[in-house]
Amino acid sequence: MQNRTRTSSGSPFEDQFGFCRAIRIPGHGADRIIVAGTGPIEDDGETTEGGAAEQAERCCALIVKAIENLGGTAADVVRTRMLLTDIDQQAEVGEVHSHFFGAARPAATMMGVAALCRPEWLVEIEAEAVVEH
Repeated sequence: MQNRTRTSSGSPFEDQFGFCRAIRIPGHGADRIIVAGTGPIEDDGETTEGGAAEQAERCCALIVKAIENLGGTAADVVRTRMLLTDIDQQAEVGEVHSHFFGAARPAATMMGVAALCRPEWLVEIEAEAVVEH
C-alpha cells in the first residue's frame, strides 16, 4: 500500500464512511487513478440544485478536480460509470459526460438504479484514469 496517493473532496461522507475521493496507484509505465462514486455535493455539504444534468455537471467537475489533484487530466479518463435514478434522463446526463470526457472517449456504463445515498440525488458518477509516466 505504499506510494499510494489520496485526495479528498471535503465530502462529509469521506470521514464518516472511511474513504477518499480518489487514489493514485503506481504502476509500471503508468499509474491508475480511481475516483470513488461521486454524488452532486456542494462545498457546504448540500446537494446541487437542479435536475440530472446540473447534478451530473457537479459530479464531473468534482471528478476532474480529484484527477487533477493527483496529477492527471480529464483526457486520462479511461472508464466511467453513471448511476441514474431516472433512466429517462440518460440523454441529458450523456451530454454532460460528453462535455467533460468526450475527447477521451472512455469505456462508459450508464445504468438505472432504484436509489442513491440521498433521496434528492438523481445521479452519481465514478471514473478511472490512466496516467503514463
